[in-house]
Amino acid sequence: MPFIDSHCHINFKDLATDIEGVLQRMQQNDVTSALCVSVNLEDFPEVLALAIAHPNVYASVGVHPDYEAVEEPTVERLVELANHPRIIAIGETGLDYYRLTGDLEWQRARFRNHICAAKECKKPLIIHTRSASEDTLRIMQEENAGEIGGVMHCFTESWEVAKAAMEMGFYISFSGIVTFKSALELKEVARRVPLERMLIETDSPYLAPVPFRGKVNQPAYVKHVAEEIALLRGVSSAEIGEATSANFSRLFSV
Repeated sequence: MPFIDSHCHINFKDLATDIEGVLQRMQQNDVTSALCVSVNLEDFPEVLALAIAHPNVYASVGVHPDYEAVEEPTVERLVELANHPRIIAIGETGLDYYRLTGDLEWQRARFRNHICAAKECKKPLIIHTRSASEDTLRIMQEENAGEIGGVMHCFTESWEVAKAAMEMGFYISFSGIVTFKSALELKEVARRVPLERMLIETDSPYLAPVPFRGKVNQPAYVKHVAEEIALLRGVSSAEIGEATSANFSRLFSV
C-alpha cells in the first residue's frame, strides 16, 4: 500500500532537527517518497541537500507568493537552479491575496517568471492559490502553463476551479484539510476529481490531518489523507495510494 507525500517542507525547523525520525516514520507508514518544496532561494540549498542525501526525497525550486523581502527569482536564476537531477519541479509559486494586501502586481510578475522557467527547463509547476483563483487561472492561461502542466497544491477551491485547472492538464492535490469536518465543499471536490488527476500531500509541518489536527504534521501522516478520500469515494485506501503514487511518478518523471 504505497503512498507518496507530493508536498512537504521537512527543511522547516519543526522537522529538520529530526530528519532520520521523519524518514523512519515514513517507512513505518508505507510512505515511499516525499517532495520537499522550496519557498525561497535563501533556503533552497537546504532543500536540495536533503534530496541529495536521501534517495526517497525529491526537491523543487521556487519562491512562495507570501515571501516579500527575499531574493526575487528571475527566469534565468530559476532555470539555473533547476538544472539538477534531484530538482523535479518549479515552485511553489502562484498567488495569495489572503495574507497580503495592496498592490500585488509583484506577485503576479513572480508567478509569470516561474511559469516561463518551468516551460524553459521542462519541469512541472507547483501552484499555490489562496483567495486569488480567478487571477491564478487567468495568468496560467495567458502564460500557456498547460504546455508544461503541474499540480494545484493543497487544493481548497471550488469544483469549477479544479475543472479549469484540469482542463489545462494540471493535477489536484489534497492535504489534511480534506479530513476536517468543516471542509464540506472540499470533500465534494475530492469525490469528483478523477483518480488519474489526483495527488495527496501533507504540506507539513502544517495542516496535520485528523486525528493529529493541531499537532506538527509530517509526511508519515499522508496516509490519513488517502484514507479520508477513500472513505469519501467508497474505495480502499490502497487504491488511492496506488493511483496517486502512479500519478506522482508520471507528473514528475521519477
